[in-house]
Amino acid sequence: MSDPVTRPGAPLRPRLFAILLALAEGPRHGYGLMQALQADPTEQWLLGPATLYRTLKEMQDQGLITSVEGPDEESGGPPRRYYRLTAAGRRAGAAEAARMAALAARWEQAMA
Repeated sequence: MSDPVTRPGAPLRPRLFAILLALAEGPRHGYGLMQALQADPTEQWLLGPATLYRTLKEMQDQGLITSVEGPDEESGGPPRRYYRLTAAGRRAGAAEAARMAALAARWEQAMA
C-alpha cells in the first residue's frame, strides 16, 4: 500500500519537511535535530523528545531517513544514533520544495 507521504506530489507535513531540511545539512543525532529545529529562524519548532522520536520512527518506516549508531564526537560519550537522508528522503524533500515554490509563484501571480 502506498503511503500518502511518499506519493509523488503529495504534500509533506511541515514537521516532516523541517526534519528533512535539517538533515539535508548532514547527519544529526536526535538532540542535535531538536536544537536545529528550535534554532530555525523561520519556524521555531518546539518538538518534545517523544514527538521527535515518534516522527523519526515514522520517517524511517517510510524510507525517508535511515539511522546508524556512531561515536559522540561532541562529548566523547557513549555512541549516539545519527539520522541521515535516504535517496527517497532527498526526492521527497525536493518535490515538496518544488511544490511550495509553485504555490508561491501562483500566489505572486494572483496578487499582481
